[in-house]
Amino acid sequence: MKTISRFMLSLGLTALTVFGLLLSAPCATFPAQTEVPPGTALPIRFVRSVDAKTARAGDRVTAKTLQVVILPGGQRLPKGTLLVGHVVNAQPYHFNREPYAHQKPSSISIHFDQIVNGDLSLPINVSVRALANRLLSEWAPRPYYEDETDGAGTRILIGGDEFSPLDKTVRDDGGDVIAYNRKDGVFARLLASDDPASQRRLNCSSTSSEQSVAIFSPTACGLYGFGSVSMPHAGRSGSGTFTLVSSGYSIKLYAGSTALLQETEPLPGNNS
Repeated sequence: MKTISRFMLSLGLTALTVFGLLLSAPCATFPAQTEVPPGTALPIRFVRSVDAKTARAGDRVTAKTLQVVILPGGQRLPKGTLLVGHVVNAQPYHFNREPYAHQKPSSISIHFDQIVNGDLSLPINVSVRALANRLLSEWAPRPYYEDETDGAGTRILIGGDEFSPLDKTVRDDGGDVIAYNRKDGVFARLLASDDPASQRRLNCSSTSSEQSVAIFSPTACGLYGFGSVSMPHAGRSGSGTFTLVSSGYSIKLYAGSTALLQETEPLPGNNS
């Protein structure tokens, strides 16, 4: 020990100087995330309504994440992270009074472009795995109670799976664990499913890695609570643009509606 001290003094170094050098030495860090890997789920809530009567192509669309999203590299996107997109096309409903006229439907097409959180900005190209209206979205995080003796209540995820807020796991009807209820939210491996309320097979695929699902079931797929509205395009082809269509009235996607988005491989040269 004395030998080391004499060596330090011969170099003009003090213990305080050495300590300062150690503090200034570079530490190992994880590389900054530059993209969102395909398959990553993003549970979001729309911040503002999008109305086919007033929306125009290029109008800004915003949403925020419902819970923490953990990217494969370990980076965490906090609850409330902003997603920014734009209206691709909006068609209000106009009744054609000509006899036997074919009535054209109303439609809204939306594309999300990036994630923004402070200095972080990540490009995204997402499809819609599931979309729920405002009312269902408001009720999903709230437990319902059977009676006055039911202290904890039961939460029903969008897609139908139920669990007690006190439980750390979510189980299906067969008793298998399909999701985990943690401090930062509900996480699950997404399960393959189709939209049960549509004639179109949306083919929501499964994931081998755990994803943030928030208020959605791992099998949630398609539209929930939208009545006669359809989603002929979910962006799953790689376009990243989803389209909602309604007949007989102008469609409106209300603020507070929620979606489970999923990053997808973009089409070559796609600039939607």
